[in-house]
Amino acid sequence: MGSRENYSHSNTAHANRIAAVDRTPPPSVNMTATSSDNNNYHFNTNDQKPGWRKFLAYVGPGFLVSLAYLDPGNLETDLQAGANHGYELLWIILIGLIFALIIQSLAANLGVTTGKHLSELCKAEYPLLVKYCLWLLAELAVIAADIPEVIGTAFALNILFNIPVWVGVLLTGCSTLLLLGLQRYGVRKLELLISVLVFIMAACFFGEMSYVKPPASGVLKGMFIPKLNGHDATGDAIALLGALIMPHNLFLHSALVLSRKVPNSVRGINDACRFFLIESGFALFVAFLINVAVISVSGTVCSANNLSSDDADRCSDLTLNSASFLLQNVLGKSSKIIYAIALLASGQSSAITGTYAGQYIMQGFLDLKMKTWMRNLMTRSIAITPSLIVSIIGGSSGAGRLIIIASMILSFELPFALIPLLKFSSSATKMGPHKNSIYIIVFSWILGFGIIGINIYYLSTAFVDWLIHSSLPKVANVFIGIVVFPLMAIYIVSVIYLTFRKDAVVTFIESEKNDPFAQIQMESGQISNVGVVPYREDLADIPLPK
Repeated sequence: MGSRENYSHSNTAHANRIAAVDRTPPPSVNMTATSSDNNNYHFNTNDQKPGWRKFLAYVGPGFLVSLAYLDPGNLETDLQAGANHGYELLWIILIGLIFALIIQSLAANLGVTTGKHLSELCKAEYPLLVKYCLWLLAELAVIAADIPEVIGTAFALNILFNIPVWVGVLLTGCSTLLLLGLQRYGVRKLELLISVLVFIMAACFFGEMSYVKPPASGVLKGMFIPKLNGHDATGDAIALLGALIMPHNLFLHSALVLSRKVPNSVRGINDACRFFLIESGFALFVAFLINVAVISVSGTVCSANNLSSDDADRCSDLTLNSASFLLQNVLGKSSKIIYAIALLASGQSSAITGTYAGQYIMQGFLDLKMKTWMRNLMTRSIAITPSLIVSIIGGSSGAGRLIIIASMILSFELPFALIPLLKFSSSATKMGPHKNSIYIIVFSWILGFGIIGINIYYLSTAFVDWLIHSSLPKVANVFIGIVVFPLMAIYIVSVIYLTFRKDAVVTFIESEKNDPFAQIQMESGQISNVGVVPYREDLADIPLPK
């Protein structure tokens, strides 16, 4: 994803990867002195080209991260976008996942190159107040991402056992213990099981898609011709972006890559970055197809001319709890059961990514580690509170709306994870010669500012519109304006500060060019004193995928 030059750097005990070269030739390099002063050397390297076995060693982080793109929040926003706008918002999914591929690969490159994940670099770079503000926002993002998982699990229990949604919300605390119990059999086996269940739902929607046969021209137009027509189109578009691009995923991906053994050479780092890009691309392409299928099925069924009155009412207020009727054409009476099982799997698989992300965020910003079960239980307990209140007061419809609100919160919080990532991955002080190329810098910043601009525009216009049409007394409107407008100003100023603040901390130190042996050794992609970048000892107690 970035420009590469022939330099090398290694990893210290605290994961600060800096230049370090041993004058002893590596075992795979045969050195012959060609002059008496030993200033000229000739090397014969026995490098092997990366093969499929090397690629498989890097598979895992991308697929784990991609589960967050198939969580109940995504399904909820996809279903409502399809029901309300047909295929018109498919272009949001396309742009969102292209952007997701870029920033997720940047997050992976950042971890591979620096040996630190994003939250650790934020802690090292920013002043104390900024660091704690970013930590609080990151924790809030984890909680906001956990709300759809809680509600999705509650909906699944409601469909399977007719349990009231608010009772299901309470029972999701027990799902934490169940998840931890399954982890004892191995994280990779648990990931495989949950992925299979999620792809069962994908197969259901693909089957329904082949049955209802959405018009190819309508799907392609929606995918490549941007439109924001109709009521609440802008809000639904922002919710789609918020459900797709989650701030905590950037912290997660930059940390998960540290669980892989990366050869400590220029070639090894480049290969690792390329392998993680390919893996993330494949995983996100599958997620893209599933999201397109969900929107297409919802849009086709809800816009049908022969739609029954009951189904029309469901489409007008479509939630995860009422969406199983979309699959009746393929699955018949069993559609509810299969849909609920897959929805349960979707919620629980997303819980894994949320738990890992929360652990890395706390460890990176505060240098504080928490037991996995305690971390999971704490975030779930916090997420249960608003979900429980809304589900009791508003029922299934209110709980479904809370998912949309949580997605919008994630979208508004995105700049506070995205801007540091774009700056660090484009900075020579952090990445050295592995920093982003000028093309990636320009493209990623344009997309980033596009999303930030849409967020700020929608935030300001929606609030002003609400004030104008509010039924509250004028005194209350004035008081709300006095409180909210300064907060909006602080939001904008914070984004500007993060964007234009110059990096102060150097984590990359260029190798010494005056040593001919060191220079040739680096150009050959070889390091003699360390064969691979070691595992992070400070993360050893976190159950990483192997």
